[in-house]
Amino acid sequence: MPTKHDAAKQLVRTQVWDALDAAGAVHDDTAHGRIPNFKGSELAAARLADLDAWKKSRVIKAVPDKAQLPVRARALEDGKLVYMAVPKLATLKPFYLLDPAALDVPPLEAAASRVAATVAPTVEVDALRPVDVVVLGSVAVNRDGARIGKGAGYSDLEFALLTEAGLVGPSTLVVTTVHSLQVIDSPIPVTEHDVNVDLVVTPEAMIECTSPRRPKGILWDHLDASKIAAIPALQARAKR
Repeated sequence: MPTKHDAAKQLVRTQVWDALDAAGAVHDDTAHGRIPNFKGSELAAARLADLDAWKKSRVIKAVPDKAQLPVRARALEDGKLVYMAVPKLATLKPFYLLDPAALDVPPLEAAASRVAATVAPTVEVDALRPVDVVVLGSVAVNRDGARIGKGAGYSDLEFALLTEAGLVGPSTLVVTTVHSLQVIDSPIPVTEHDVNVDLVVTPEAMIECTSPRRPKGILWDHLDASKIAAIPALQARAKR
């Protein structure tokens, strides 16, 4: 059942999507209903790649959204291992393993979600290496680090699975790349299972967030039976 927080988040999404459309700031016909494929995503990726924490990182976990394609491609170009979620975490092995040493297609091509599905093996959570940087997609984010995705909650679940497995922790950098119009000044309602980001990167700026927070693992009481049944990796965890 939708909550008061859900309605508030949807209002923010609509306002940001409308602003992006009015400014012609996305590559698609509309920003609505998706993680916006914002113009300038390549510049944001390049700005992120200049960060010392990025240069020192070896393992990146990234969402499969188009807006973060330049980040995934840059990671592969820089020789980093990339884990990218299978859409909707629909398989027992819910992450694609993109290893630049094993790819026979260019990084930009391999980093596209449709191509990754054909060239990259999928791996179970327990087969992953510890993650240095987590890259999230956002519809909106504020300077506290609170963010809103499309509303399905998959990024939060991916993060929770990695946390349960001990693959992310306090030293893991959590970032999002967005258009400047996606950075809002108003508060964003958050719940216990929401992941805040440490850093917001736009084509023009890098914003260190004031209130980074992250859940300690899977919050089973926040999941209904249908959500668990739809995600094999969750089913496997629940049986342990």
